[in-house]
Amino acid sequence: MSNHEIRVIGDPVLRTPATDVTDVDGALVRLCEEMFETMYEAPGIGLAAPQVGVQKRFFVYDHGEAAGVILNPRIVESDGEWVFEEGCLSVPGLSWEVVRPKTVHLVGVDLDGNELSIEADELEARLFQHELDHLDGVLLVDHLDDDQRREARRALNEMAMARTGLSGSSLPPVPLSGGPDDRSPGGGLRLP
Repeated sequence: MSNHEIRVIGDPVLRTPATDVTDVDGALVRLCEEMFETMYEAPGIGLAAPQVGVQKRFFVYDHGEAAGVILNPRIVESDGEWVFEEGCLSVPGLSWEVVRPKTVHLVGVDLDGNELSIEADELEARLFQHELDHLDGVLLVDHLDDDQRREARRALNEMAMARTGLSGSSLPPVPLSGGPDDRSPGGGLRLP
C-alpha cells in the first residue's frame, strides 16, 4: 500500500510547472518506487511527480510493453494526429476523446544518469505527452473542446456534490480554463 495520495482536480499544485531534477539520491529512488506502487494501485499507466505533490520534472510509467522513470523529459519532435479516449488519475472516472500527435521523440535521463532518446507512437506517445503536460502545469481538461468542457464541468460538479454532500447551490463550480484566476488540476494517464 503506497503512502502517496494522488492529487485531484482542484488542487493548485497540479497547475504549477515543475522544476528540473538536479540530483538523484536515495530519497528520489524511493519516491519513484512509491510512485510505481501508487500508479499500480490507482490503476494507471503513468504518474507524474506533481500528481503526488512533488514539483520536480519526472514521471514513472508502465504500459505493459515498457516501464521506467524519465527525469527532465522533453519532446523534441512530434508528427501525425491520433484521436484516442484519454483519462486522468487526477480526474477520476472521466475520459474524453482527445487529439494528440501520433508519434513523438522524447529525450530525458534515467535514474542512473543515462541519456534517453525514445521514439514512441500511439499509446506510448500519448502517455509521454500526457505526463509532460503535468510537468508543465497543463491538464487533460485543457485539451477539451467546448462541448467536452461543458460535459466535464457538469460531471465534476456532480462528483464534488456527491463527495461533500453539499447541494449544487452551496458549491462553487469546478474551474476548467486554467487561467491564473480559474485553475483546475488534472493527473496521470489511465486507460478508460
